Amino acid sequence: MRFRRREPLFSVLIDTGLTLLNSVRNRLPDDVDDIKGSVRNTYNTASGRVGRAADALRGEEASQMLGKAVALAIGVGIGVGIGLLIAPASGEQTRADIADKVSDFGDKVSDAKRQRATAGSNGE
Repeated sequence: MRFRRREPLFSVLIDTGLTLLNSVRNRLPDDVDDIKGSVRNTYNTASGRVGRAADALRGEEASQMLGKAVALAIGVGIGVGIGLLIAPASGEQTRADIADKVSDFGDKVSDAKRQRATAGSNGE
């Protein structure tokens, strides 16, 4: 009697297993060369990244700081230029506002230096 009860369970398990295997098989590439190519591309990418990281750790990397600084300066210049062009105030008023803000910033820096010098001479 026990054998007859197990038969539907085995049938369901085998059907489920075959369905899962079939769905996995449908997702796999048809050609093994596709898998080889994908693995080779991934390996080359990882190898290049590891090589660059090793060069950076040894200090042999090509310094790109100057190029980045120049790009930043160009971007800031373009941003300021566009801001001046589309500013709602007149050019003369905008320049005066910018000069005032730069002057205020300079005053704050001077005050901070004076306070540090005073604090340093007082032994704090």
